[in-house]
Amino acid sequence: MKRLLTLLLVLGAALPVPAQEYGIVRLSVCNMRSTPDYDAEMVSQALLGTPVHILRTNEGNGWPEIQSPDTYTGWVHKAGIQRMTRAEYADWNAAEKVIVTALFGTVLDAPSRTAGTVSDVVAGDRLRCLGSAGRYWKVGFPDGREGYLRKRAGERESVWRKSLDQSAEAILKTARSMTGFPYLWAGMSPKGMDCSGFVRATLAIHDIIIPRDASQQAPKGQRIDLFPGGAAAPDLSPLLPGDLLFFGRRGENGAKDRVSHVAFYLGDKRFIHSLGLVTVASMDPEAPDYDAYNTGRLLFACRILPWIDRQDGLNTTATNPYYHE
Repeated sequence: MKRLLTLLLVLGAALPVPAQEYGIVRLSVCNMRSTPDYDAEMVSQALLGTPVHILRTNEGNGWPEIQSPDTYTGWVHKAGIQRMTRAEYADWNAAEKVIVTALFGTVLDAPSRTAGTVSDVVAGDRLRCLGSAGRYWKVGFPDGREGYLRKRAGERESVWRKSLDQSAEAILKTARSMTGFPYLWAGMSPKGMDCSGFVRATLAIHDIIIPRDASQQAPKGQRIDLFPGGAAAPDLSPLLPGDLLFFGRRGENGAKDRVSHVAFYLGDKRFIHSLGLVTVASMDPEAPDYDAYNTGRLLFACRILPWIDRQDGLNTTATNPYYHE
């Protein structure tokens, strides 16, 4: 059965959902693990307000195994998910939202700077819009909690969607705004990100959903060969800012390349990635921030932005089926 789930995940297919097995993430960042245990490896994360499918529940501790809108699966503590019937799930998806646009924020129990805390939030979190109170949005959580978020930290989804900037320039500005943020294996939020989680989280702030892992991102979009004719040194001239660079181990004797790292290309032989921390580096040997290690394991690049909503696995919350069931 596990092999079948893995195959469906690779193919990007949504798994069938039993009756009433739906949920919405109720924590600012919900950790997804390989098995239903706190000691298990973290494999990904899902953000507050994200609709998920519940695949099964562990009989021992009640942890559900979920599938997120990028079709990734993992086990989460039962406190991380608000279970819903299909009707409740559809109602949540249809309701007007406030999208958190600040990298970090706090929902308070009253529209005042001196009020108590209801929850923290991070960029990309989604809350039900219940109105406004002066400089605050009144917001609702999937579990019924209510609170107030400063308007400068979020925007109504209808307005946010109209003002979305999905240009490479805007995306790279967001990526640079997280410079110095810590690396976290399987992390996918400003609290901490691995390499593919950094790419995934940056794009998600611009309402772009791509596969979770670097190896799953690599086949998407338009592949760009950086070593034409088997050249020893990379030819970076075909690259545009915003392209994804993939690194790893080159396959030998006909074997496929083994992708293990991903970064955004900034232009001028520079890239930004999460490795230890989010940082900018160069592939120019003459540059003071030359990264010989990653330059030496560069494999190829992919251009994905023109392919959003045109290729399976590359979509937005406006088109991803999890947000419209």
